[in-house]
Amino acid sequence: MATSDAPLQIGRVALTVNDLGKVGDFYQRVIGLQRLSGDAEQVLLGVDGQALLELRADKAARHRPNEAGLFHTAFLLPDRAALGSWLRHIAAGGMKLDGASDHLVSEAVYLHDPEGNGIEVYVDRPRDSWTRRGDEVLMDTVALDVPGLLGIGVDGWQTAPKGTVVGHVHLQVGDVAEAEDFYMNSLGLDRTSHRFGASFFSSGGYHHHLAGNIWNSRGAGKRSANATGLAELVLEADPGVLAGLGANSFTDPWGTRITVAAKG
Repeated sequence: MATSDAPLQIGRVALTVNDLGKVGDFYQRVIGLQRLSGDAEQVLLGVDGQALLELRADKAARHRPNEAGLFHTAFLLPDRAALGSWLRHIAAGGMKLDGASDHLVSEAVYLHDPEGNGIEVYVDRPRDSWTRRGDEVLMDTVALDVPGLLGIGVDGWQTAPKGTVVGHVHLQVGDVAEAEDFYMNSLGLDRTSHRFGASFFSSGGYHHHLAGNIWNSRGAGKRSANATGLAELVLEADPGVLAGLGANSFTDPWGTRITVAAKG
């Protein structure tokens, strides 16, 4: 898996939701996450004991889709056969998708949860097949080979396979240059691509762990209080990286909370 050796990578994503039961059921039934713990206020979901998604209940929170915050949480599957099997699961359930794309470095499918939070389910191509131009990784958006993926998948998807992680998180920001300044200078990430109103950032040579775009949020200011959507992004870092950051809690220019924890 191309993200597994990164000095700084995604740990888990925390979302504030109105309907904890409905959203929690969706991530278990559709994405295949397993319930690790929970109560009436919070549910922790993951794969093979590893927490990937935290849902925090707030029935009074307002829905604010065009603010800065989450664009999508991207769940990285371990291989193409797993993505094909998941696509068969989606087709059998009649689930509506938002799109499907080949990004050269990865193959991806898009959808959203019942409260509008964006989701990507994807698989990486081998890192030695990526094309690099200097410090940047060549990415594009072309048609996905859906028949080919369905052909290598199998029926009977129940849960996401061992090795599934949150590969990256894509954010809505108010200004791309301001996002670059924060994610590169405060978190020490490298910019791997810049195109179409978005910049992509990574650690350890991955195509991207984080991205920020202005497609729906150009000029956005601070996020509203008491809103649904992204509540916290938890990153995991090697000890040296964590020490070099000088802190383990950050807030981006739009009010998104980012916590950095030690790996393991």
